[in-house]
Amino acid sequence: MKNGLLALILGTMTFAALADDNGGDRVKRGEYLARAGDCVACHTSKDGKPFAGGLPMATPIGTIYSTNITPDKATGIGDYSYDDFQKAVRHGVAKNGDTLYPAMPYPSYAVVSDEDMQALYAYFMHGVAPVEQANHKSDIPWPLSMRWPLAIWRTMFAPDVKAFQPAAQEDPELARGRYLVEGLGHCGACHTPRSITMQEKALNNGEGSDYLAGSSAPIDGWTASNLRGDNRDGLGRWSEEDLRQFLRYGRNGHTAAFGGMTEVVEHSLQHLSDKDIAAIAHYLKSLGAKDPNQAAFSVDDATAKALWKGDDSATGASVYVDSCAACHKTDGSGYQRFFPALRGNPVVMAEDPTSLIHIVLAGGTLPGVKGAPTTITMPAFGWRLDDQQVADVVNFIRTSWGNGGKSDVTAKDVAKLRKDKTIQPYQGSADIHQLENQ
Repeated sequence: MKNGLLALILGTMTFAALADDNGGDRVKRGEYLARAGDCVACHTSKDGKPFAGGLPMATPIGTIYSTNITPDKATGIGDYSYDDFQKAVRHGVAKNGDTLYPAMPYPSYAVVSDEDMQALYAYFMHGVAPVEQANHKSDIPWPLSMRWPLAIWRTMFAPDVKAFQPAAQEDPELARGRYLVEGLGHCGACHTPRSITMQEKALNNGEGSDYLAGSSAPIDGWTASNLRGDNRDGLGRWSEEDLRQFLRYGRNGHTAAFGGMTEVVEHSLQHLSDKDIAAIAHYLKSLGAKDPNQAAFSVDDATAKALWKGDDSATGASVYVDSCAACHKTDGSGYQRFFPALRGNPVVMAEDPTSLIHIVLAGGTLPGVKGAPTTITMPAFGWRLDDQQVADVVNFIRTSWGNGGKSDVTAKDVAKLRKDKTIQPYQGSADIHQLENQ
């Protein structure tokens, strides 16, 4: 996931995503755009230099590593022309002609305007410190490591590069939010389900209701949430203000960010202008439900009453009381903007319980941000709860307070996730204070 503004340019001019409030300073504008695209999160390894690459990313066929995109001429992109740069970002083709792995979200960036691409190029060439750091080779074994199949994939599934245009008579705020979500924000890269051939099932809302309907498989041990208007596992019960609070601070009265979303808030969203945050929220709230027939959430206080009376005989209840209730309360309501509610939480009610199991095992930390400086940490419980206890408490949470989930998580499910190398106690994201001080 920053004070520039998006603007709808009328007449014969094209849609320019972000208005330049910096007196024509293209480098500053590019810095804002790089934050909007959250470039630093993927291109900075833990304890590494900003944009120097080396961050490992697990894929079904092996681990790949992000590349050095500093202007170092030997190991980075210092000898890239503007055309080389825009071909890599929007077309997915490196300077040497290789097709990039689609972990680089060039299918989303295909709609980024020429003006914004030029500003990004100016920033990476003149606003980023060069770092001499060789790129790390992927750990994908041969023959899967061959690049030519990626070129076929790109030809089949990557969209044509075409700068974003608002629809006729489209509300400017809606168009602004749509541009950020579909383009630079590349939200669909995580939040849209993928086909068996790994392309996103939809790149925008016009291609169907799969767009932003939630990931089809875990990414680094987390599932990306449904961002559409569904009543239970989506954002149907959130207001635009709820969304603005979550985007800006990573927390609101319903929930708090976790997993990779904490880095999006920390490195990107907290730096966006108020108008851009409002535009994103406005656009997301315009999306219809993936499942319009999904029943609305309704509170059931039977569990809360039982626990209030000291009855923890239900499977998983005693573990919940001992380990969870102090922060999330016996009625599952939590403490607003600090410890998220589990009652009615879309993540809890999602069909896939992976994220819930993960956070019980490994915990998590939401860093303090501007306007919400308190760091929120959930401790890891995997060190003292066995697989059956974790399964029991997850099932208890998913079936209590009206959440209506299935109690089908087993000890084997937990054991499998516990063995995943990505499931580790949270250690914090890459330190990019150097970027803040540039």
